[in-house]
Amino acid sequence: QVQLVESGGGLVQPGGSLRLSCAASGIAFRLYNMGWYRQAPGKQRELVATILPFGEITYVDSVKGRFTISRDNAENTVYLQMNSLKPEDTAVYSCNARSYGEDYWGQGTQVTVSS
Repeated sequence: QVQLVESGGGLVQPGGSLRLSCAASGIAFRLYNMGWYRQAPGKQRELVATILPFGEITYVDSVKGRFTISRDNAENTVYLQMNSLKPEDTAVYSCNARSYGEDYWGQGTQVTVSS
């Protein structure tokens, strides 16, 4: 059974930081493209960052220079370090694993940036 379990969300003030984690089980993690998506109320889901098996990384423009995606293949975990958070970063953040037509999602973790 495939599971992606996110953690690390919460309430933070503008300018603050959070580190999201996504622990994967039931897949050959090192072979999967891993991504973080977010969905704010009333908006479409947005791709935030991706990291490929060999480490190639992409970010949406709005988070470049503030967010860092990384992966630990020994721990089957992908991370999203979020710094200089803004109110517009408020959303449910979800982890995605994708490879050869297989597509798995975590349940999501809420990130709220507010003073």
